[in-house]
Amino acid sequence: MPTTTQLCRSALTTFALGLSLLGAAQAQEATIRKNLTERLPNFPAIDEVSKTPMPGLYEVRINGADILYTDADGNYLLQGALIDTRAKVNLTEERMEKLTAVPFNDLPFKDAFTIVKGNGKRKLAVFEDPNCGYCKKFERDLAKIDNVTVHVFLYPILSKDSADKSKAIWCAKDKGKAFTDWMVKDVTPPAASCDSTAVDRNVEFGKKNRITGTPTLFFVNGTRVPGAIPADRIEKLLAEAKP
Repeated sequence: MPTTTQLCRSALTTFALGLSLLGAAQAQEATIRKNLTERLPNFPAIDEVSKTPMPGLYEVRINGADILYTDADGNYLLQGALIDTRAKVNLTEERMEKLTAVPFNDLPFKDAFTIVKGNGKRKLAVFEDPNCGYCKKFERDLAKIDNVTVHVFLYPILSKDSADKSKAIWCAKDKGKAFTDWMVKDVTPPAASCDSTAVDRNVEFGKKNRITGTPTLFFVNGTRVPGAIPADRIEKLLAEAKP
């Protein structure tokens, strides 16, 4: 049985090794930062440098959530997806999802309107542009889903007409009906005026949180899904979504 002295020595050795590895990692990061910054004067500020599962490859994070890859000395720079072929996983995509995650409860619900279907127990938030064809397809599929509360964020990013329609819908007496009539039945929302700055705030929120296309869906468990998805997948994601 090891003596107290031996245990202490072992702990100190482990601690020293940890410090040595930490120092080496910091030195490696410093080398990468220095070389990329000096060699590429217009390179954005580096937010983070970290190891990847691939030996000798490092992740370089810039602009909050943009991912690049480099070698240990910053001699080469790569842009693209890092795939784990054994697990069949897109590691870059997984990383991006974590970096751009928005907790469901942090969404600015005061700038959305709500459509309740059935008992409304399940929840879903979606950012949509009224002139987005994929959004209209999504709404037609969503019509097949019951027992869900849908928080709709008007997100006009395609054109000025998108903004005009969004503001008309926001100012309608019944926002949900005006929205659904347009998205599903192509009934143009009547012009109306009110304080529609909520729509402008949605656009700012979307830019800040990298919502680059519509529709973009958010589920209560933090899952974020870009693009129109069919009813069966909506059902599956709602079933899996647990806060």
